[in-house]
Amino acid sequence: MEKEKINKVRDILEWVLCIVIALVIAILFRYYIGTPTIVKQPSMYPTLKEDQRLWLNRWQRTTKTLPERGDIITFEAPSTTVLSPVEIEESVLARYQEPTNLFEKFTYHVLEINKISYIKRVIGVPGDHVVIDDGKVFINEEELEEPYLQTGIVTDANDGYCTDLVVPKNSVFVMGDNRSQSTDSRCFGCIPLEKIESKVWIRIWPLNVFGKIDK
Repeated sequence: MEKEKINKVRDILEWVLCIVIALVIAILFRYYIGTPTIVKQPSMYPTLKEDQRLWLNRWQRTTKTLPERGDIITFEAPSTTVLSPVEIEESVLARYQEPTNLFEKFTYHVLEINKISYIKRVIGVPGDHVVIDDGKVFINEEELEEPYLQTGIVTDANDGYCTDLVVPKNSVFVMGDNRSQSTDSRCFGCIPLEKIESKVWIRIWPLNVFGKIDK
């Protein structure tokens, strides 16, 4: 009888260990390799539409590789929505408030509990001089061709002040394709490499638009 109890306890412990291992593997895969997500805002319309399901590639974050111009990425939402002209003089990088202790850092950054992420397109990379003027985007004094925008779309400041800047090292300037409905780098500044979470890779739902998302 005592042996049966010991065997039952051993079986339970083995199952618990298997579940813990599976959870750890799932968390590590989600953080370092990739994960699904749902489009919740219209800021990338018409390229991405609300309620579409996407697969995110997080390998670039794992290897600390900057995305290229034209890539669609996800990143941690900045704490400050709009930088003031005074703040911009200090730095054109987006501002973030970090969790204060180890447990909060784990739940926020790894488990992503209460974490908000944005999906935008990379417009400027380090060293690019980005200027928004006359309804258009200029990179290094040349007008940027943007075939992904709807006809007639105008790019203005959108209540932000980051409309003439040089993208700092290890950061990117991002905007949504639906310019009038997007809070982006025009408002909160450039996104540091360490805050970039993933590259949007594949649209997995609905099935009629399933496929890799190109620039």
